[in-house]
Amino acid sequence: MGKFAFIIHPIELEDVYRKFKFMRRWPNKLVEAIIKMVPPLKISEITGVKSSHGETSGWFVSCPLTSTQMVTLPEDYVLEKIIKSGKKAEELGADIIGLGAMTSVVGDAGITIAKNLKAAVTTGNTFTVATALQGAKEAAHLMGVDMDRAEILIVGATGSIGSAAARILARDARYLTLLARNERKLEALAARIMSETGLAVKVTSNLKRAVSEADIIITVTGSAEAVFDISDLKPGAVVCDVARPRDVSKKVAELRDDILVIEGGVVQVPGDDVNFGFNFGFPPRTSYACMAETMILAMENRFESFSLGRDIRVSQIDVITRLAEKHGFKLAGFRSFEKAVEPGEIQAIKERALGKR
Repeated sequence: MGKFAFIIHPIELEDVYRKFKFMRRWPNKLVEAIIKMVPPLKISEITGVKSSHGETSGWFVSCPLTSTQMVTLPEDYVLEKIIKSGKKAEELGADIIGLGAMTSVVGDAGITIAKNLKAAVTTGNTFTVATALQGAKEAAHLMGVDMDRAEILIVGATGSIGSAAARILARDARYLTLLARNERKLEALAARIMSETGLAVKVTSNLKRAVSEADIIITVTGSAEAVFDISDLKPGAVVCDVARPRDVSKKVAELRDDILVIEGGVVQVPGDDVNFGFNFGFPPRTSYACMAETMILAMENRFESFSLGRDIRVSQIDVITRLAEKHGFKLAGFRSFEKAVEPGEIQAIKERALGKR
């Protein structure tokens, strides 16, 4: 039975304060200085992950840096901290290690980390993209958006993730628009999609107009700043933000209570007795897709660096989707800004959108 570990870290200082309540009275800068000195820790043991085709167990290992520290401290320092967390996972017995949250973004998206560890390493990005696309379709259904008539927009379509997403969505979409700056690459991708699926897609570099017409937006630019004005979106639009850093900031999203912004799917993990030993804010037996990818590969004894770097291929998405179905990993909801989105929230957004049309 293959074993896995998943590296997590506090998203913000509030996560630290929930664990160590007494620190809340201390200055933030002091707390940040303290957690920098804390070594990687085993947070919990994960048990009960089991399907009719395999099983696995593993650990959560903490890399004690916040998201802000991950992107503001020197890159070499952060990578060294993540590698030390990986070595802790190896000591525990992990055959494959998943990189959670910002640990999968720093530097070259896992390549340097993998070179410095004996265990296989994966970012989980492939299954994250797969479930994001599944989630976007399901979210659109809940918002009353008809996929047969929906205008679907891919922002950042010529990047590795964007092009893979476009080629996957083209299998089902009727109206698909690709947006990017490089017109030559856009035309080449459109021609490829026509060859593969027979769908004639639209291409554009007019962001404002494309966003205002879209019912479903998949945004994957990886820009350091918000890429479009959220006020341009039509009421009831579904925005799936796959980019890291995000293309839609939480502050900007809060300005519109009539659109649904999701960042991917929440995954149901197989097994009657799944126990993560740690509460990261999701219902029992559910996890982030990146965590699930690590579990799936461990169950398959595929100790390989499945998702590294920033190149996501359609063939990879098809493989991990097939393996997920084999073991019974299913979409179980949505997440937005690191938190689960409840069905009641989606219904409220839908009702507000209907009132503005």
